[in-house]
Amino acid sequence: MLCLGGLSHAVERTESRDPCKRVVPTKMPLFGDTHVHTRYSLDASTQDTRTTPRQAYEFARGARIGIQPWTEEGKPLRELKLSRPLDFAVVTDHAELIGEVAMCNNPDVKGHDAWQCRLYRRWPRAAFFLFNAQASAGNRLGLCGDDGVNCKAAALGPWQEMQQAAESAYDRSERCEFTSFIGYEWTGASENLANLHRNVIFRNDKVPALPFSFVDDPTARGLWNALEQDCLDKGNGCDALVIPHNSNLSDGYMFSLTDADGEMLTKADLAKRSRLERLVEIMQHKGSSECYFGPGQMEDELCAFEQLPYDKFSGKFMKLTRSEPKADDGFLRDVLNDGLKLQQSEGVNPYKMGFIGSTDTHLGAPGAVEEKDFPGHGGAGEPASADSSAGLTDDLEFNPGGLAVVWAEENSRDAIFDAMQRRETYGTSGPRMTVRFFGGWDIERELCVSPDFVEQAYQRGVPMGAELGPVPEGRYPRFLVSALMDPGTVDTPGTPLQRIQIIKGWVDDKGEKRQRVYEVAGNPGNSASVDPLSCKQSGDGYKHLCRVWTDPDFEAEDNAYYYARVVENPSCRWSQQICVANGVNCANPGTVPEGLEICCSDEHRPVIQERAWTSPIWYTAKEP
Repeated sequence: MLCLGGLSHAVERTESRDPCKRVVPTKMPLFGDTHVHTRYSLDASTQDTRTTPRQAYEFARGARIGIQPWTEEGKPLRELKLSRPLDFAVVTDHAELIGEVAMCNNPDVKGHDAWQCRLYRRWPRAAFFLFNAQASAGNRLGLCGDDGVNCKAAALGPWQEMQQAAESAYDRSERCEFTSFIGYEWTGASENLANLHRNVIFRNDKVPALPFSFVDDPTARGLWNALEQDCLDKGNGCDALVIPHNSNLSDGYMFSLTDADGEMLTKADLAKRSRLERLVEIMQHKGSSECYFGPGQMEDELCAFEQLPYDKFSGKFMKLTRSEPKADDGFLRDVLNDGLKLQQSEGVNPYKMGFIGSTDTHLGAPGAVEEKDFPGHGGAGEPASADSSAGLTDDLEFNPGGLAVVWAEENSRDAIFDAMQRRETYGTSGPRMTVRFFGGWDIERELCVSPDFVEQAYQRGVPMGAELGPVPEGRYPRFLVSALMDPGTVDTPGTPLQRIQIIKGWVDDKGEKRQRVYEVAGNPGNSASVDPLSCKQSGDGYKHLCRVWTDPDFEAEDNAYYYARVVENPSCRWSQQICVANGVNCANPGTVPEGLEICCSDEHRPVIQERAWTSPIWYTAKEP
């Protein structure tokens, strides 16, 4: 049941399962991770990740896993366990090279003795670059045979294993304690190796025979067409969502109106994008994609949060392709503005996307987002080894990633998928704040103090991810935003909130893209701080913030979007926590051990402010 506003009291079933005992008509926040890699992803496997899809789901439910490095006897030298289980998760191994990875690891699979597999087993880092170079060019390795038949056959086993792991982890009982989805990552790249990656998530167990990869078609249009043909229009109950990620590394190509093959996207293509790409990943291991901070755009200092120092993924490995990030690289605030301009000029907005966060873990560790004792996530970073314990556990520019949060009536596949489709979601940089955001023309100013403010907000307005209706004459939109701090755990208490902001983007009467940040609750000058030498926090903060805010600059003729950003008090970043644990004091060079010189580098950001971003609410002006 797709409901863009108001309350829906029944979840439309597309699968066989027991009814959930706990059903909340006003919806509950469910915390999850929709971006998880296991042993079947090339970049994870060449870094010696051994976590299976089944183990990844068990980890999300609270089990302990071993992670690299390993002893010669196959025992892990490190272990990992969540302090709080997740409510849902999706394993999204790369569609590209699933068969090749299985082939090189399984002696019973044809092609195991090919020279490429011998390279993979002897020098995995070299294989990482060779295999990826071929896949990024849309090519198969020679061991795959004509039309890739050998590698496609080898991929069938892992794909079946992923489906079985999701089914095994899914709680179909009335307890509804955990939901697992089937998914994969389509790992595309532009001609200049800019990031075009997208995760594909299926509603239920009706899925295509094999994942559709970048090698099958190197265009986003090809992916949308394949999902339409092999899933949406199949008539067997198959349904899917596509979630772009790391647009901060796309050099502007992720949301270009020209596809990777140079062809302009048609209105039919944009309609498919709107149908499938309901969400976008705003935060993960490889940085925040919210907004740009730098020359020409320095008004919002919070945009500097976890901003990477390069504009495309290849820039990390190749200096020749490395460029500083730019405002038009694909940061989402600007993309949302582009959608408003298209609405104004073409009558269509293909960029109405809700926000989520996730980890992009390559350890098979969904939800491992704590800054304290962060083990790294692998993938883009250097492989862990027995002699790498002296330095940081991940590359300095990376972070533990974020979480996806959905507002759903119950913890089931259909309820969560519906929430994603209607964009009633938000993303966090790791903490588990509880955030509500509503907009409407009739929301009362004092609604925050009402015990039934959520019910009234649904009745009088629309939730995050929805669209405001036509403006009544002489009215201004009002927005209710409420945030509860993450309570944390006994061992790691949560951090108080500092403030709530509402970000507005619009296109003015001259066709210019505009943005503004409004402080609506809390206190940015609350004097809260953290001691970088001890990571001890001090100062005031808030357990709960709520405000009904009216846009003072509203113009009925201007298309606009609004989203809320909830900001915690300052805390130590994961890297600084390692520096502190090792006694580093940059004012005293004698305290800096070998391997941790980076703690005192200009690039190091020791203090952060964790946050949450709600999905936007859109306003579309009447056509003149």
